[in-house]
Amino acid sequence: MDEDGPQAQASLKKSTSMNSIKSSESTGSIGFSKSWLSWDILPSEWDIFWLSTALKLLLFPSYRSTDFEVHRNWLAITHTLPMSKWYYDTTSEWTLDYPPFFAYFEKFLSIPASLIDPKIVDLNNLNYDAWSVIAYQRSTVILTELVLGIVLLKFIRGSVEPPIQRIVSASIFLHPGFLIVDHIHFQYNGFMYGILLWSILMARNGNKLASGILFAVLLNFKHIYMYLAPAYFVYLLRSFCLSPTGQIHIKNFLSLANAVITVFVVSLGPFALMGQIPQLLSRLFPFTRGLNHAYWAPNFWALVTATDRVLLKYAQLTGAEITINESGVASSSRGLVGDTVFAVLPNVKPVHTFVITIVFQLIWLFKLWRNPTYKSFLTALTLSGWTSFLFGWHVHEKAVLLVLIPLSLLAAERQAYFRTFVLASVAGVFSLFPLIFTPTESIIKVIYSTIWIAAVYIPISRRVYEYPKSITYVIMDTLEKVYLAGFPLLFLFVSAFPLMRIQQPSVTNVATSLETCVSADPLDISCPEPLATVVQSTPGVSALEFLPLMATSIYCAVGLVWSFMRLGFIYLHEESTYQGQLSEIK
Repeated sequence: MDEDGPQAQASLKKSTSMNSIKSSESTGSIGFSKSWLSWDILPSEWDIFWLSTALKLLLFPSYRSTDFEVHRNWLAITHTLPMSKWYYDTTSEWTLDYPPFFAYFEKFLSIPASLIDPKIVDLNNLNYDAWSVIAYQRSTVILTELVLGIVLLKFIRGSVEPPIQRIVSASIFLHPGFLIVDHIHFQYNGFMYGILLWSILMARNGNKLASGILFAVLLNFKHIYMYLAPAYFVYLLRSFCLSPTGQIHIKNFLSLANAVITVFVVSLGPFALMGQIPQLLSRLFPFTRGLNHAYWAPNFWALVTATDRVLLKYAQLTGAEITINESGVASSSRGLVGDTVFAVLPNVKPVHTFVITIVFQLIWLFKLWRNPTYKSFLTALTLSGWTSFLFGWHVHEKAVLLVLIPLSLLAAERQAYFRTFVLASVAGVFSLFPLIFTPTESIIKVIYSTIWIAAVYIPISRRVYEYPKSITYVIMDTLEKVYLAGFPLLFLFVSAFPLMRIQQPSVTNVATSLETCVSADPLDISCPEPLATVVQSTPGVSALEFLPLMATSIYCAVGLVWSFMRLGFIYLHEESTYQGQLSEIK
């Protein structure tokens, strides 16, 4: 899997040595210098910004999911109610269930909202959809996404190879995932991934204290990022708090510990004083969800669930003597929000997913402990997020951004990383397509994503491409190309399937049911009614209504699982360079 060559080795040495040396020079400064306030922006970078902004403005009237009302309601909650009632309010079914920093963020946004249109922050004004609220909330996504843009510019300015980093940064800023999830479906991922990348940038520049502080801030905006916390813990402990010989740096350790504790005190302190921590945690971590989300995320459990369906059909058709759990016959075929019960295979419990996730993460963390360079940290961070996506409990498909965004920073390292990036990006972006099912927006998502992958693939491929040097690599290369070629066929099937069905469903009812069940965040409950129940009670909806969703999930899961194995193999077999770089520093 690890295609090595002279060009790859030269690229690896150039891109890792300077960045890793910077990273290994532990500094106690936070690193928020004046340079953040002044830099030159090239005309091409302005072109990307204005083109992107123009497109996002044109998308203002586009389809929006129930997440739009979720965030409008949170504006109303934080503006209207005292802090003591934020995590208790049940006026709407879309209760506040993000950490306090995001609640403070909504409170801040609610102030101008109340001046623009007081009805926006009216707690009882449910499902308000006037143009004022649409324009305001869409605008806040664009404006807060500037954090991402500024950080990506800083990645370019400090890069060893600015031209190639400019392509990588542009690919992240223009990522189809952000367009689909933030600017159509509606969320604030661009803003929060901007904080994540800012933290990663500080690690690259050697400002590890700042990196830790920013990640602590991010955790208090959205708790899904806790999946990355083990990689941060090991990296900062090993490279910032300990010397290469294992001696503890007391000053660094105390600085980091006190800074992180301070962040959490600022976030959780007011609620702790009010005795509301148990209530807050019950909102952040609901435990009534099943293994699969209503639309299976393209992960390992999607493949297991599909295997269970195949074995069930085999038993039903052949009469094979296989023990069938009757309660599981209809459970996982259409994606229940409650417990997912298998018909043939043993049932999976939360503890099983937790153990598998921890075991895989320990593999990456052990390598990171031995080789705590910046690049090793970035790869381990990506694999940690990927592990949680593939093996976590009730994972939402939007969580794939936790894989795709940090992976993008590795795309131009060399051919092995780039091919992994391409496979994961195509599968990951395609897996987000079902979130947008309205005709006009469907055309936009397909055209935009196709242009994006072509614009990224061509220049980076020219730089890193290596011809396979053995029969094993030739076979692997061919199979991967065949897999990628299958996506147009999958898209044709998904698009043509509604026309092939004899029984036509009620479009309004099906769209509403689908929207309700695919619009939640990975740690939210946002499908109040099992989708299977909705399908059975909707006139004209056949049992195969959600076959395209299942096919999309399974096909994308194959690519994402394979890409995960690919990156893991590369990471574990890559030669350690930490000691050599320490020698260079000395």
